[in-house]
Amino acid sequence: MESWNGKPYHSFDYMLKERFSCKIYKTALNGGMTCPNRDGTLGERGCIFCSQGGSGDFAGDRRDSITEQINKQAEKLAQKRNASAFIAYFQAYTNTYAPVEYLRKIYTEAINHPQVAAVSIGTRPDCLGPDVLALLEELNQIKPVWIELGLQTIHERTAAYIRRGYPLSCFEEAVKALRQRDLDVIVHTILGLPGESRQDILETMEYLNRRDIQGIKLQLLHVLKGTDLAQDYLEGRFSVYTMEEYLDILIDCLEHLSPDIVIHRLTGDGPKDLLMAPLWSSKKRTVLNTLHHECKIRHAYQGRLYKED
Repeated sequence: MESWNGKPYHSFDYMLKERFSCKIYKTALNGGMTCPNRDGTLGERGCIFCSQGGSGDFAGDRRDSITEQINKQAEKLAQKRNASAFIAYFQAYTNTYAPVEYLRKIYTEAINHPQVAAVSIGTRPDCLGPDVLALLEELNQIKPVWIELGLQTIHERTAAYIRRGYPLSCFEEAVKALRQRDLDVIVHTILGLPGESRQDILETMEYLNRRDIQGIKLQLLHVLKGTDLAQDYLEGRFSVYTMEEYLDILIDCLEHLSPDIVIHRLTGDGPKDLLMAPLWSSKKRTVLNTLHHECKIRHAYQGRLYKED
């Protein structure tokens, strides 16, 4: 059985300690951007599951400078967990969706912060023009720059329902362009999207095994108040996983994933004042402890069912 410092999966913490030889924490930043799914370019309501915070409900205050956002969060983490090194995570909305001069300013401010060890940038595959790619490649020579792409699913029918706004071929081209520039790619997926079966989810995992990606986020579908997804949920158009159902499919995904892919996230929730369902998702420690217990009982670990091409 594989084991990454006692865990049955290639955890993000394990990778960070291997790479940086110390514990590193994320500071979630708001770069003051929007999204083509919100500004009228592709749509105005965002992806169906996305809150008004643009998936950055835990990010810093956009009225603060990037340095101020990092410092405020670093101070809290230092007091709570004795943290001294951080990842500057541009989380809210689409973080390459701005003029390259502005991107250079905020990225440089983050990467030059003395306590920042790496920069992680959440964005869309259709928002990576040549000038942005050149900037990212340049900054990656200073400190590691990781790009987080919101794929969610490989199935076009689901992508249309969630209003993703780009075809799978766009994702493939983005990954190729980023890897040509030696930029690490982390892919966001959502487990439990309406209409998707276990087989659909595993097909997304198998597809990602064949892509040149370095990390993945396995996100539980959760319903936030004020989203179009919430309206569909209230109308009974779909149901959310119980914790047992979620852990079952999550373990299945882990066992099919390549052991080389770093697991950046295993669940997900939202702000307690916005979270509508499933309410059990707010108990992250319970979820993770139960996951580890189930893996032990089942003798399950990442890559157990993985087959190389």
